[in-house]
Amino acid sequence: MDRRAFIGSFAIGILAASRAAPAQPARKVYRIGILSLGVTSDLVGPQPRHPALNAFLRGLRELGYVYGEHFVTEPRGGESRPDRYRALAVELVRLQVDVIVASGPMLPALKQATSMIPVVMGGGEDPVGQGLVQSLGRPGGNFTGLSNQSVDTSAKRLELLKELVPRAELVAVLWDSTSSRVWRAADAAARERGWKLLSVEIRDAGELEAAFKTATTARAGALLVFAGGLLYPQTRRVAELAAKSRLPAIYAFRPQVEAGGLISYGADINDIWRRAAVFVDRILKGAKPADLPVEQPSTFELVINLKAAKSIGLTIPQSLLLRADTVIQ
Repeated sequence: MDRRAFIGSFAIGILAASRAAPAQPARKVYRIGILSLGVTSDLVGPQPRHPALNAFLRGLRELGYVYGEHFVTEPRGGESRPDRYRALAVELVRLQVDVIVASGPMLPALKQATSMIPVVMGGGEDPVGQGLVQSLGRPGGNFTGLSNQSVDTSAKRLELLKELVPRAELVAVLWDSTSSRVWRAADAAARERGWKLLSVEIRDAGELEAAFKTATTARAGALLVFAGGLLYPQTRRVAELAAKSRLPAIYAFRPQVEAGGLISYGADINDIWRRAAVFVDRILKGAKPADLPVEQPSTFELVINLKAAKSIGLTIPQSLLLRADTVIQ
C-alpha cells in the first residue's frame, strides 16, 4: 500500500470510529437561586458587590466550583420591599433552580412557595419557631442551612446597650414586620429586668425620619435596631439618622457598624454565607436537606465604631473596649 492510500484509509477509520463512539454528555451547569436583601444589581455575576454573597461564592470556589463552568446564580433582591418577597420566591421556584440560598427575612416567603426545591438558610433568626424546620438536628423538609440566633441574642444586645448608656431610662426599639419575633424576645427580656422599651415599628422606608422623631420626642436615651428585611438595606440611612439624633444605637451585625453604626453584637453574617456553600455542595452531590442538621454560630462578635461614638460625643466604657473583637477607628 502506498503512502497516500495508507493515510486515506487511516483518516476514514478515525472518522468512522468517531461516528460510532457515543457522544460525551455535557457537564450540567447548576443554577443556584439567590434571594437576598438589597438591590438585584448588587447580586449579579461572579464578583457581586454584595459582601455576604461574595463570601458565599468564595466558599464555593474553595470547594472547587467555578462560576460559569459548574454553576451560575439567579439572583433576586428584595430592595427594602417585604411586600415583594412572596413574588420573588415564586419567580425563583418557577425557574426550577437546583437550590436556593436566602436571607433570613425572606425565608417565610420561600416556605410558602415551595416544599420541593432545597433551600439553604443564610441566617434564619428562629428556624424552629418560624416553622421552617422540625428541629435543628433533623430539619425534616426542604430547608436546612444556618441560624443567626438573632432572637436568642436580643437580650444580650439590651445588656450591652445598658452598659454603654447606663443612664438611659428608656430604650427605643426600631423594628419592622419581618423582625417581629426578635422584638417580642427583646420586650420579654426587658420586662424581666424591669427596663422600659419604646416600640417604634416602621412599615415603609419613608417612615424612618418620623420614627427617629418619635424616639427623640419620647426622650429615649438609646436605640436598639434590628436587622429586618426593610431595615437592613437601609443601614447607612439608619446610622446617619441615629447620629443626627445623637442616639447611641446597637445593631445585630458587623456590616451595620461598618456602614456608620455605633456598636453591634451578633453572628458573623459573611461567615454564615460562606458556610452556606458547604450545604449547597452537599445538596448538589445528592444529600437531602431533611438530613442535614441546621448549624448555629459558635461565636459572636462585638464591634465598636469609635468614629461614630465621637460624632455623638459618647465615651465608650473601657470594659466594652477590652471585650470588643473589632474596634473601628
